[in-house]
Amino acid sequence: MKIPLNISWQQILLHLFNFSILAGGLYFLLYKPVKNFMDGRAAHYAELDAAAEAKLARAETLEAEHRRLLEGAESEIMHMKAEAALENERAAAAQLETARKQSEKLLLDARTAAQKERQILLAEAQEEISALAIEAAKKVIVSSSDIYDRFLDAAESEGEQQYE
Repeated sequence: MKIPLNISWQQILLHLFNFSILAGGLYFLLYKPVKNFMDGRAAHYAELDAAAEAKLARAETLEAEHRRLLEGAESEIMHMKAEAALENERAAAAQLETARKQSEKLLLDARTAAQKERQILLAEAQEEISALAIEAAKKVIVSSSDIYDRFLDAAESEGEQQYE
């Protein structure tokens, strides 16, 4: 029997048998190791992905915790600033009060010193006035006695002139 195109069934079966041996050999020699390698690689990348997601989740929880701590720190800083401002105001008020008391004491001391100096100056002025009054009285007495002596001398000389 003649097969079209000169194809023999025996040749087809031999080629089919060769192909199945080649395919089976390639399957065991190449496909299985490559598939195992690819599966291992996929598993490795899946592990890396899972580790990255775990690290990302941990980072997000840490970020949330840090934000919470930062907000707490900011509120604590604001509270401490408010306390420091209040303490500064108290210290300033205390210093102002101390300065006011010192100024009042200085004014009182200055008034006392001025009063004492005034008393001393008045006493000195009174002593000077008394000394001047005594000196003026002495001069008046000396000049009046001198005037009186001159008057007596003038009266004597006039009396002598009249009798002459």
